[in-house]
Amino acid sequence: MKNVHWQRLPHLILALAALFSGPQIQATEKPYNVLFIISDDLTATALSCYGNQVCQTPNIDRIAARGTLYTRAFCQGTYCGPSRASLMSGYYPHATGVLGYKSPRPQIGDRATWAQHFKNNGYYTARVSKIYHMGVPGGIEAGTDGADDPASWTERFNSPGPEWKAPGDGETLEGNPDGKKPVVGGNTFVVVEADGDDLVHSDGKTANKAVELIHQHKDEPFWLGVGFVRPHVPFVAPRPYYRPFLPYSKNKLPPKLPGDWDDIPKPGINYKTSLNMQMDIRRQKKAVGGYYASVSFMDAQVGKVLDAVEEAGILDHTIIIFTSDHGYHLGEHDFWAKVSLRDESAGVPLIISVPGKPAQVCHSLVELIDLYPTTAKLCGLDVPERLQGLEISATLDDKSHQVRDAAFSVAPMRKGFLLREDDWSYIQYGEQAENGIELFDMNADPQQFYNLAENPKYADTVARFQRRMAEKLSTIRDNDL
Repeated sequence: MKNVHWQRLPHLILALAALFSGPQIQATEKPYNVLFIISDDLTATALSCYGNQVCQTPNIDRIAARGTLYTRAFCQGTYCGPSRASLMSGYYPHATGVLGYKSPRPQIGDRATWAQHFKNNGYYTARVSKIYHMGVPGGIEAGTDGADDPASWTERFNSPGPEWKAPGDGETLEGNPDGKKPVVGGNTFVVVEADGDDLVHSDGKTANKAVELIHQHKDEPFWLGVGFVRPHVPFVAPRPYYRPFLPYSKNKLPPKLPGDWDDIPKPGINYKTSLNMQMDIRRQKKAVGGYYASVSFMDAQVGKVLDAVEEAGILDHTIIIFTSDHGYHLGEHDFWAKVSLRDESAGVPLIISVPGKPAQVCHSLVELIDLYPTTAKLCGLDVPERLQGLEISATLDDKSHQVRDAAFSVAPMRKGFLLREDDWSYIQYGEQAENGIELFDMNADPQQFYNLAENPKYADTVARFQRRMAEKLSTIRDNDL
C-alpha cells in the first residue's frame, strides 16, 4: 500500500482517540457482539485514518480512534468471490477450490462458517447486503442473494438500488475516447453524480436496515454483517458527496515511471490499465474524484451504523471490525481496479475495535482469514482447529506483537500467488512460476517499480521464495475437506 504516511499514523490515531473516544471503556461480563462492516473494492490509501489528506472519512476514523489499525493487512484473493468465501469459511481459496464467484458451502459441507459458528453458539446472525459474493451492479439492481450461504444466517436482507441507472449526471469513462458512449452497466468505470438523497441507493438502504437490526437485537448477542457496495463501480453517489472533489481536474494521479511495464511478466500487467481502458488524463482524474465521492458516501453510511450502536447503549460490549474484500488501484503503474498482487490491490484496510483495548497502530502482517478465529477467541467460543487463519488477539494489547512473517494472497484469474514479507514482495505466475516472477525490495522500492527477479544478485532470494511458496501451497491443501 503506497502513498500512506505510516510515520504519521501513531500521532493521527492518538489525536482521533482524544477527539472521539473520551474515557477508556472497560469490557463488561455481557457477551461481545460482533459488528462486521465490509466495504467493496476499497483501498486503504483513500481513508483519512490511513493518511489521505484529500478524501476525508471521519466515521471510519471513529473506529480507528477506539481500535487497532493494521497497516499491513492482506486479503486472500484479489477479487470479490474468492476473498469473501475465504474469510467467511476460514479456508484459503486453494483449500476449497473456490477461485471464482461461488459459495464455499459445497466444499466445506457441514463445517460452520464464521457467522454460522456464532449462530450455533446462540448468537442472532444476520447480513445486510453483500457479505458473500454478490454481483455489482447487476445483483444490486435485481436485489438478489448472489453466492450467499443461507446456513450462516438467522436472517438476511438485500438492498436493491438503481446503480448506473440512477438519475443524475453520468459519464462512461472506460472505452469511450470519443465521448459518444452512453452511461452503461457492468464492471465499467462510470461516474454518476446522482439526484436524490442517500436512501435512493443500496448503501443508504443497507445502513437503515443495519440501524433497525441493532435496535431490535440490542438485548441479545449478535453477529451482524453490514456489506456496503461502494466504492465498487459504478461510482454512484448523491451530488453533495462530489463537491470536495470538484473540479475533477484538481485531483492528483500517482507518479508514473517511463518503461514501468518493461520488466513485468505479461500476467503482471493488470486487466484494467489506462491504456486498454482508453482513459486520458481528464478521465483518469474524474475516476479518482468519482471513487473518492463514493468512499465519502460509504463513510457517511458507516457513521449511521456507529451512531446506532452508541444510541442502543451497546458500545461497551460490541466488537467493531471495518475492512474491505481487497484493495484497489487508482492509477499506480497505470493500473486500475483490483486483481493485481501489488500492495495497492492485495492490501486492505483493517481496523478492529474491542472494548477496553487501546487505540493504536499495528504493523504486523495479518490476513483477513484471521478474523474468524480471532473473534471466536475474543467472544469466548471454541476456535475450530481446522481453521487456516491465525488468532491475532495479542496484537490488540501489544501493537509490537508479530503474528506471521509472511502474508499470502492469490489472483486466480492470473494464476498468481503472493508472499509478502516485511522486506520483500514476491509474486509468481503459475504454481511452478512458469509464467513469470516479480520480486520487489520493499525497503528500497516501496512503490514496487523495479522487478529484481531476473537480477542474478537476487537468485538465492528467488529460490528461497519458490521453495517457500511450494511449501505454503502444500500446507494449504493439506486440510480436512
